[in-house]
Amino acid sequence: MGVSGSGKSTVGKRLAQTWGWSFIEGDQFHSRANVEKMAAGIALTDSDRADWLKTVRAQMEAALNAGESAVVACSALKSKYRESLRIGHRVQFVFLNIGFAEANERLLARTGHFMPASLLASQFETLEPPEGADTINVDAQQSPDQIVKEVVAKLQN
Repeated sequence: MGVSGSGKSTVGKRLAQTWGWSFIEGDQFHSRANVEKMAAGIALTDSDRADWLKTVRAQMEAALNAGESAVVACSALKSKYRESLRIGHRVQFVFLNIGFAEANERLLARTGHFMPASLLASQFETLEPPEGADTINVDAQQSPDQIVKEVVAKLQN
């Protein structure tokens, strides 16, 4: 979890590959209206995100109910969003913690994504950084390989 440009998809895919798990890209479950809104530079509201979060949770539940493990890339910026995705002790959050300047630089270099760099400030305004032992907090300015090694090591403890 984290703001756009923090590396959720890149790190998530590598973690899933490392463990032989499924990878679920949360962005693919945004409604057409939400994608169009973001592409137009309009930040999503809690109401806009509600059905998307339900769909992401349903994907997580489907994997767990099938006896599978998965890595999910999802912004989950607010505490209440994370709570809506929490399925007991079966969900572990990894916060890819990144500063505005680095995330903005990555977004400006990224192509083919609906999320414009102009919305990054609104994501940082919305972000409620997770606290507590139930979240692994990593420095997202590290390389994806370094992040994966850190997350794997922390999850094995």
